[in-house]
Amino acid sequence: MSEPSSPARSGLGRLVDLGFRGLEALLVAILGVMIVLVFGNVVLRYGFDSGITVAEEVSRVLFVWLIFLGSVVVMRQKGHLGVDMFLAPLPKVGRWLCRIVADVLSLGCCVVLAVGAYDQALLNAENLLPVSELPTGWVYASALVAGVGLSLLILADLVDLIRSGPHGEAIEPNVAEGVS
Repeated sequence: MSEPSSPARSGLGRLVDLGFRGLEALLVAILGVMIVLVFGNVVLRYGFDSGITVAEEVSRVLFVWLIFLGSVVVMRQKGHLGVDMFLAPLPKVGRWLCRIVADVLSLGCCVVLAVGAYDQALLNAENLLPVSELPTGWVYASALVAGVGLSLLILADLVDLIRSGPHGEAIEPNVAEGVS
C-alpha cells in the first residue's frame, strides 16, 4: 500500500511513511466501523424490527472522512486517474511545463478546498446533526484535512519537478508502478 521505505530514506521520509501507514490503518478502522454499523442496523431492522438510531448518521459522517482521507493516501501512491495521451507526443520540455501548470492549478484548487472547508467547519461548529448530535463542522473538517494533505503532496511533487528540470526523471508519467 505505502511506498516502500528504503535504507537511503531520511528520518523525515521514514516518519512520513509511518504516518501514512497510520492513516491507512485509520481508513481500515473507519471502514470496519461502517460495516459493523450498517450491517448491524440491517440485521436489527429486518430481524428484530428495531435498529440503532445513530448508525445511519454516523456511518454517513465516517464515509465522508473515508473518502477525503482516502484521496490523500491515493494521491501519495499516485493512483488517481490521469490522461497522458496529450502529453506523450510532446517533447520533454513541453511535458515538464504541462506538469508544472497542472500541479500549480491542482495546488490552487486544493487551497480553495482547504480555505472553504475551514470556513464551513467554523461556521457549522455549533450546528449539530439531528440524531447523533455531532457538530456538522466535523464533516467539513474532513475536507480541510484532505485539502491540506493534498496541497502538501502536490507542493512536494512541484518542488521535485522544478528541481529536476525539464530533462529530469520527474517529468515521466506521474502514475503508480504497474498502472497503465
